[in-house]
Amino acid sequence: MLPEVLATRYVTPLREGGSLPGIVEADDLGTYVMKFTGAGQGPKSLVAEVVCGGLARRLGLRVPELAVIGLDPVIGLAEPDQEVQELLKASAGPNLGMDYLPGSIGFDPLAYRVDPVEAGRVVWFDALVNNVDRSWRNPNLLVWHGDLWLIDHGAALIWHHNWPSAAASAARSFAAADHALAPFAPDVAAADAELAPLVTAELLDEVLAEVPDAWLGPEPGLEEPAALRAAYRETLLGRASTVGARVELGARTERRGSGAPGWLTGRPETTRGATR
Repeated sequence: MLPEVLATRYVTPLREGGSLPGIVEADDLGTYVMKFTGAGQGPKSLVAEVVCGGLARRLGLRVPELAVIGLDPVIGLAEPDQEVQELLKASAGPNLGMDYLPGSIGFDPLAYRVDPVEAGRVVWFDALVNNVDRSWRNPNLLVWHGDLWLIDHGAALIWHHNWPSAAASAARSFAAADHALAPFAPDVAAADAELAPLVTAELLDEVLAEVPDAWLGPEPGLEEPAALRAAYRETLLGRASTVGARVELGARTERRGSGAPGWLTGRPETTRGATR
């Protein structure tokens, strides 16, 4: 199970994301990036964070440690921002915390090179969990102590928002042409050979056991948490066996007219004046 701590101080909101996560301090003297059950995406976003974080860690990828953070909304009474106050009031009880990585910086493909093997492992993992939110527009990657760290998986597992069509959705190909690591020639075949055999029913059960029951709300035909965990397990297990062949890197983004900036595509006429 994930460790459980209590929030002792709300420090500041992080306004980069639509869910308005915030930095909090907890009674274990740790500092966390906290995501809230009362945010617009609801508990399913937190489920995706737990499942993807636990799975990534067990596959050898770097993700911040997770914890369940108990929140007393009284903490927000002194918060001057009305939006934050309302969010804290709506999120009483267990929420999700990710270990804060002090001094980390956002991933910049000009300043940090990724070898094809590591790039392939990240792309393969994102294909497995249907993570559509690691593009050049929003990499959701940090560099900390010289290593690449994966963050923000709340938009992954997109099929769990409509369980009746989950099997069909999870069977689709994964378009990776816009992936943040696509320019680094990701070796997806090597990643598939290494990682696919590791995704077993036993490993998935271990990961899914970390999701609090309170976040596994009833779904049509899947009223109990155990039934939902089984649905997650079978969907991911089936995808792992075929996902390597479903990754579509395709043409580079500038050829598809998607507006990729010069700092990513390496066009010399635009690279020098770019800002992050």
